[in-house]
Amino acid sequence: MLDVRRLRLLVELSQRGTLTAVAEALSYSPSSVSQQLSQLEREAGVPLLVQVGRRVQLTPQAELLVGHAQAVLERLEEAEADVARSLTTVSGTVRIAVFQSAAHAVVPQALTLLAAEHPSLRVEVTEREPELALFDVAARDFDLVVAEQYPGYTRPLHPELDRVPLARDAIRLALPPHPAARRRGLRRPDPVAAALPKDAPTELLRSVADDGLAAASEMPWVMEPRGTASREWAEQLCRRAGFEPDVRFETADLMAHIRLIRSGNAVGLLPDLVWAGEAPSVQLASLPDDPFREVFSSTRSAAARRPAVVAARDALARAAARSEPPPTHD
Repeated sequence: MLDVRRLRLLVELSQRGTLTAVAEALSYSPSSVSQQLSQLEREAGVPLLVQVGRRVQLTPQAELLVGHAQAVLERLEEAEADVARSLTTVSGTVRIAVFQSAAHAVVPQALTLLAAEHPSLRVEVTEREPELALFDVAARDFDLVVAEQYPGYTRPLHPELDRVPLARDAIRLALPPHPAARRRGLRRPDPVAAALPKDAPTELLRSVADDGLAAASEMPWVMEPRGTASREWAEQLCRRAGFEPDVRFETADLMAHIRLIRSGNAVGLLPDLVWAGEAPSVQLASLPDDPFREVFSSTRSAAARRPAVVAARDALARAAARSEPPPTHD
């Protein structure tokens, strides 16, 4: 009979591509992974791996076996979920991967809810880029991922994962607050008086309220790094408005975006979740067509009925509903 643990190693190899990556993911040594797969070959009675340069490649028989192994692992996960559902207490560990603004805005409230309602449940949270996190959930490194999708940008689909909407997160043009308003202690300064650079002409300041994104065409911008979904979407939005953004600052840290904008060194596009329901420290103006990114959670279909996953999703949904959008200055 084929050993389930060795079958999982074969599935991991098909997903991760190298013995080293499998070893790192499962905390094995590469030689141990190689030995276990050699034993699986003897159990199967056919070659499963061939050497191609410095890497190994799955044979057609191995690819066939991977499909069956994935079905076996899914059934085992379903069995574990059914057993857990028969208990009256939600316990164990749930591992959640989240992107940054969700980690700030939604996760703390969700953790508070889970601690109060399911004290026996251990929750582990890791900040992860959505693209990697979706793969990691499919590979069983996490139980649940909170990810986002920008308008017109579709992330790679993983057929073994489900997708449950969590929130519609509005994206707005963010401008520095007016220095005089800060001195007066005003929380909602007049957008017409907002300072982009301090010597910007009055006409341009007024056009921020009238023209939206195009009014910031001559300003320095902060955006996320090239290759990210948010960067591609933001650049396309600027191009549709008729200009190429002067991106002087690149960082994946949205808290750094806020500081650069608040200090008057840049403008940018910020989703509402970065404020976590608190009053924004910059000027915000709605964009044409009111674009939003979709925030969703994903898990393996076989794990979706696990009580820990169900409880985590419920808490995340309630926390997202409590994150009220900030005021805007249109």
